[in-house]
Amino acid sequence: MAKKEVKTDLWVYDLLRQAGIVLDAQGSSIKEIDDALKTASKRGTGNVGFPEYVGVVKDYLIVIEDKADLSKHIKRDEMGNISLGTSAVTDFAVNGAFFYGKHLAKTTSYKKIIVFGISGDEKKHKISPVYLDETEFYRELPEVESFISFSEDNIDEYYVREILKEDTDAEKETAEILRDASVLHEDLRNYGNLLDTEKPLIVSGILLALRESEYKNFSVDDLTGDTVKTDGQKIYDAINANLKRVNVAPEVKKDKILSQFAFIKDTVKLNEIEPKLNKTPLKHFSEYLNEKIYKSIRYNSSAEDYIGRFYGEFMSYSGGDGQTLGIILTPKHITQLFCDLADLQPTDIVFDPCCGTAGFLIAAMHNMLSKTDNAAQKKNIRQKQLHGIELRPNMFTIATTNMILRGDGKSNLLNDDFFKLDAGKLQLKQATVGMMNPPYSQGSKQNPDLYEMSFVEHLLDSLVAGARCVVIVPQSSMTGKTKEEQALKENILKHHTLEGVISLSKDTFYGVGTIPCIAVFTAGEPHPAEKVCKFINFENDGYKVAAHVGLVETESAKDKKQHLLDVWFDRIDTETKFCVKTTIEATDEWLHSFYYFNDEIPTEEDFIKTIGDYLTFEFSMVMQGREYLFKEDGHA
Repeated sequence: MAKKEVKTDLWVYDLLRQAGIVLDAQGSSIKEIDDALKTASKRGTGNVGFPEYVGVVKDYLIVIEDKADLSKHIKRDEMGNISLGTSAVTDFAVNGAFFYGKHLAKTTSYKKIIVFGISGDEKKHKISPVYLDETEFYRELPEVESFISFSEDNIDEYYVREILKEDTDAEKETAEILRDASVLHEDLRNYGNLLDTEKPLIVSGILLALRESEYKNFSVDDLTGDTVKTDGQKIYDAINANLKRVNVAPEVKKDKILSQFAFIKDTVKLNEIEPKLNKTPLKHFSEYLNEKIYKSIRYNSSAEDYIGRFYGEFMSYSGGDGQTLGIILTPKHITQLFCDLADLQPTDIVFDPCCGTAGFLIAAMHNMLSKTDNAAQKKNIRQKQLHGIELRPNMFTIATTNMILRGDGKSNLLNDDFFKLDAGKLQLKQATVGMMNPPYSQGSKQNPDLYEMSFVEHLLDSLVAGARCVVIVPQSSMTGKTKEEQALKENILKHHTLEGVISLSKDTFYGVGTIPCIAVFTAGEPHPAEKVCKFINFENDGYKVAAHVGLVETESAKDKKQHLLDVWFDRIDTETKFCVKTTIEATDEWLHSFYYFNDEIPTEEDFIKTIGDYLTFEFSMVMQGREYLFKEDGHA
């Protein structure tokens, strides 16, 4: 076997290992498959034939053929189908894999078969999956960068979404949330007469009250429309009891939260029997929330920010886009990506100084909990290792509620102005990871403290030396477009290290109109002049905008994320169109587009095409009487 082929085989083996997939090389430990391969010669002789790798994930048969040469990826017949001619099967990756797949479909009991034709090497390659079954049906699937979509955890979802073309459970859940949000918004408008800022608070307050139902101190059935002790007073008392139960301290903090819920007991319209409902609006809302969202939060261990997602959706019905209320939800796939980029460990202490609905803290909590089985450590994570600050009282209340409902045990959130807090004192939290989505487009020459990079600098100064810091900011903040922002970038490099910047899709914050990027820093360590940073173009992230739904995950999202992480952590190399590694200056634009260069060597076909284009152009000019263009110095 040629040295190049061996190198390709080893690279493919590495990809399988990273996805946690175990396949056999040049044979099979499964007797049925091994017996079938004894007559699988690609030359049709009836003798033995082995693909590079073969095996089973759940009930899916996986077959892989690879070639070192990219030009040997696939050969098609005159109809455009995958050719099964002998030379095509022996010489081309996809064709060989397809041949073995068809043979195994006929000679084994496996009904769902996914074959992969792979060509090239780690840096430049093609990985093409093809699905086929025993009925001769086959479908060529989109190219992938890894095998993560075909791991035991993900392959069923891939099959449902990409092969059956049906909605997954997650997609059905999203659609359900949207429907529920629409109904609730309509009811809040019709029966509540609430301000936009009060709508998310009534959701949070009722959910806190419902938590007391587990201690027999509150029941939706208790909401009778009594005029002596109103439904609102009962809900308010239950909120107060629950805040005491989870030991929200100090007392002033609990009072701040309670004051945000006072309108529930004081608003007459909410506490009167509504004739159309034959109950108070508060009872109606409580019944709806108990059924539609509380049970999901209480009994689901997902990192989904349910409350944020729920009211984030219904706020979009409120005549504005929610931005004026500060409700710009960081998508779940971004909060989870932060955890991966920070390589969160169960011992980390996480700090978010602009925590909004606490989406980052919820994602971090679930990520860390999933990495330990130690009960004492889990308790410590919930009670002591998650810290946040939120300036706006209503958002602070919602974030606190969110954290309590997700079982953090003790909410370490402050209702304060991050910039008024001394970085040295904040360091006493000993945070090892910082995460932040700061307010956008608030800075100016008159208010330089409100530039996004000013928030970043203050967060970096507030972390312990060596801490990882991940932020999502507008791409424009990485360019240093004003003198003040330029000075911020220079000062950051004097005290902290930039690890890299990941450019994101323009649709990441769908409907907001901001093109963001993720920047990763190491705090408290001055940036070395020779430091090589990574600049990645992750605009193609596997998410798309769906009508009436917003941003949704496609079947390629997991694969693209895995490729990003493999490149970020130096597990694989890649082309410069995806990642540029370079030293930096403070005056640079810290974006992939600034550093990108095309390192692809032109092929012979490119050369022939370029010469052909030139000769065609010259002939056209001569025919138009402009041959003088091709004479030196304009003379014959």
